[in-house]
Amino acid sequence: MIQTNVVGWDIGGAHVKAAAINQEGGIIAIYQQPCPLWKGIEQLREAVDSIMQTLTDENYCHAITMTGELVDLFEHREDGVKQIIDTMTMLLPEQRCLIFAGRQGLLKAEQVEAGHYQSIASANWLASASFAAQQVAGGLFVDIGSTTTDILLLSDGKVLAEGYTDYQRLLSQELVYTGIVRTAVMAIAQTALDEGQEIGLMAEYFATMADVYRVTGELNEVHDQCETADGAEKTIVASARRLSRMIGCDFFPEELPRWQHFAENIRSRQLQKIQRACERQLSAPRAYEPGFSKNSPLIGAGVGRFLVKQIALNLGHPYLDFSDLFPEPENKTDITSADCAPAFAVACLASKFDCTD
Repeated sequence: MIQTNVVGWDIGGAHVKAAAINQEGGIIAIYQQPCPLWKGIEQLREAVDSIMQTLTDENYCHAITMTGELVDLFEHREDGVKQIIDTMTMLLPEQRCLIFAGRQGLLKAEQVEAGHYQSIASANWLASASFAAQQVAGGLFVDIGSTTTDILLLSDGKVLAEGYTDYQRLLSQELVYTGIVRTAVMAIAQTALDEGQEIGLMAEYFATMADVYRVTGELNEVHDQCETADGAEKTIVASARRLSRMIGCDFFPEELPRWQHFAENIRSRQLQKIQRACERQLSAPRAYEPGFSKNSPLIGAGVGRFLVKQIALNLGHPYLDFSDLFPEPENKTDITSADCAPAFAVACLASKFDCTD
């Protein structure tokens, strides 16, 4: 039973996400603030302060998970974990703070030692997957965010992870470093189709996947809080112009259909990359654990979960949206719990922790 209201925090390298839940487990509010952490720790302070100003009830327990320790602001990951924890506990004076330490679970901030830092680093995926595993008998959890994709098998209430560090998860393909906003187009493929011809892509930071999904009409602009590759506006025409540069062309408005087809082709290549990683997990020996079957759903989370829905259809599995695991708030906004799954998940996990001490 929840003994107090809880705010879950997901401190990323580009965004801060937060989810507040009440004592009955209902969603009070969900937030996403831009936080280009590589520019300085003051970015984190500004993002958290902005969110805290909207929380009227001060009686909160705070649960924190992170991936922001990876940015090159910090000397190494452990330095990043320490600085993020120190900053958050400073920003939340007199508040009760819990830190998610992966398989070690939640720790009170004052209990965290240097030996915990590796478990805390980039563990937000385990919070989301663990929460989902508690809600479904089995399935494949796929969280496609702005920057990365997490793919985890769930069975019998457990997360069947092969790797736990970023390095291990890249090896196992449970972490695929691709997302629908920040990923550079040049990171998706070396070639693409244009007007029926295979053409090489320039290895230049001319466009991002936000441009692709803006041109295909699938990008919710609320989810795109990052600068464009050229610093120009976020319109379909501007995105098409950035995409045209990828193959050394100028953009002319009457050729917009050409760049829509080009964007669809880039989209298909990212989809194939993620789908192959899903197929790898579904064919792993762990997929034959009790509680997992061919009828188990793909559980979609993250701002790119519309791709998970398509992959489920391609692979013949049912689709279950992360948001369907619990009731959404009455006053819905463009940011949902599925968009900020780790923040909401860590809040729910903390709700079972005694925050009253």
